[in-house]
Amino acid sequence: MDRHTATAQPSDTRAAVWRGGDAVAVEPVAVPVLGPGDALVRVRLATVCGSDRHTVSGRRRQPCPSILGHETVGEIVALGPGEASAVDGQPLRLGQRVIWSVTLPCGSCDRCAAGFSAKCRTVRKAGHEALGSSWSLSGGYAEHVLLPHGLPIAVVDDELPDTVAAPAACATATVMAVIERAGALTGRRVVVVGAGMLGLAAAAAAAWAGASTVTSIDHHPARRELARLLGATDARPTVLEAGTCDMLLEFSGSSAALQDGLAALDVQGAAVLAGSVAPDAAVALDPEAVVRRQLSILGVHNYEPRHLGAALRFLGETHEKLPWSDLVAAPVPLDEIGRLLTEPAGPMPRYSITPG
Repeated sequence: MDRHTATAQPSDTRAAVWRGGDAVAVEPVAVPVLGPGDALVRVRLATVCGSDRHTVSGRRRQPCPSILGHETVGEIVALGPGEASAVDGQPLRLGQRVIWSVTLPCGSCDRCAAGFSAKCRTVRKAGHEALGSSWSLSGGYAEHVLLPHGLPIAVVDDELPDTVAAPAACATATVMAVIERAGALTGRRVVVVGAGMLGLAAAAAAAWAGASTVTSIDHHPARRELARLLGATDARPTVLEAGTCDMLLEFSGSSAALQDGLAALDVQGAAVLAGSVAPDAAVALDPEAVVRRQLSILGVHNYEPRHLGAALRFLGETHEKLPWSDLVAAPVPLDEIGRLLTEPAGPMPRYSITPG
């Protein structure tokens, strides 16, 4: 079999195009000719990240029209000329199951050169590009996705289910970046604010990293129970009930919760913020408290290519021990994605679609 084409490359595909507001409809979209190092994947499963709901509701700005979706697992069905490699350096092959980074960096700006490709000065993002752009087929709510040369891609091991692999492309990889930024967690008291998909993954990762206690904070009892199943030693409705901590991992985006969390940090404590990606109220910061308690406040937005591989390794080590698949609802057809994006979020941390 030729390494570049498993079957004849389709000239068009079906994709859910967002045209503003709650207007989302499945339409035919042209599949561009693959360039050197490009790959074309057939989508197996895409999960619905809350940020896409924010886009449709108007809370988050994005080019329009566009194809949303950035937590996706797919199968390589065609490869462009030349070589394409995964993040581990191994060549990509037809038929491989893969996930890919949210960010496509330029690789040449000062930030990329310094190792901060997540904040590349000309970064492009999967599921965030305009329909008429050079990467129109970037979103996972489609039958096919184009993976341009330079986009970090990771191969999924056979034993990892699609429902576990898809969220790794955003939620789990972001958590890996947060855990790395937090530093050694062995023996530390960790409070995780928010028990959505990221907060649940963070609770599991903190426990896996050897934290002495992991307290999950969420108003919803069902989410608190999920956190316990994933390794949290305690779960509370508010930060005020968690007590003093050494490490605060913030995923809720709530300024009020963050304010309480900062007050709970012990001497040499640190806070890593990843949930504040939309405007909220300002947080009061007492500089004297920061100095006298020797506090650190850090931020994480997006992630680096190494975190994509780290996410899959973490899930590979834990997927038989932790109920990851229980966090994702059974998939519905692609034609129902508009409903998932516009209706109020349900109790499951992730909902999903499959084009098949």
